[in-house]
Amino acid sequence: MPQLNPLDDPAADPFEVARDAAARIAELTGVEHHDLALTLGSGWGRAAELIGETTHTIPATEVPGFSKPALEGHVGTLRSVLLPNGTRALVIGARTHYYEGHGVRRVVHSVRTAAATGASVMILTNGAGGIKEHWKPGTPVLISDHINLTADSPLEGATFIDLTDLYSSRLRAIAHGLAPDLDEGVYVQFRGPHYETPAEVQMAKTIGGHIVGMSTALEAIAARQAGMEVLGFSLITNLAAGIQTTPLSHQEVIEAGRAAEPVISRLLADVVAAI
Repeated sequence: MPQLNPLDDPAADPFEVARDAAARIAELTGVEHHDLALTLGSGWGRAAELIGETTHTIPATEVPGFSKPALEGHVGTLRSVLLPNGTRALVIGARTHYYEGHGVRRVVHSVRTAAATGASVMILTNGAGGIKEHWKPGTPVLISDHINLTADSPLEGATFIDLTDLYSSRLRAIAHGLAPDLDEGVYVQFRGPHYETPAEVQMAKTIGGHIVGMSTALEAIAARQAGMEVLGFSLITNLAAGIQTTPLSHQEVIEAGRAAEPVISRLLADVVAAI
């Protein structure tokens, strides 16, 4: 029988589960503290090799609260990486998406675990659809803000968190210093797993969105609650429905990610080195 996930118990304290997960990571890796964390979405995986020396790789399923990723392109591991400056990065390749139906606690558990390991910076990456017509597949874009259309939140009870400058202007300035031509955009998280209709994309555009996807926003809110500084990157894997004329497919997302991976991973590694 598969082991029950502790986060599925409504009475469980999700922060206590995150602390247990952090303790397990320390036990399995021998690394007591991580300084920053990265969630590597579609197309961003190679950055794990470029940012430093991976000293430990552990299956995420060996850590409390984590489960096997449902999506192809996500490897289901946690890595402890020693950066050239002597600091430590926790690389999360085990994202749980909201559309998997496990609840928000499971979606944001990786972020809360990263915070519990000591990480003060959370870098969130994804593959997404672009609304700006001049964006070509393979274009990296900084997330400047988000619109959460999941009708959900990782915050429970009377918990009020300010989301002004959620996507850190300081960290975005570092990225712009390394790549002055980097564009920015507002990320719109839909529930998924279906792709957006052309009308929904136009709605997103009308309310101020530039990027559409199925992750990141809920994780960013949880990171802010944990006191972390957040940097967000989207890889534009395709133009969104109605902007491009051909049907969307997950295979297209995977292929665009693979093609862009060397360039965007180098960019991300340079940003990490500069933080």
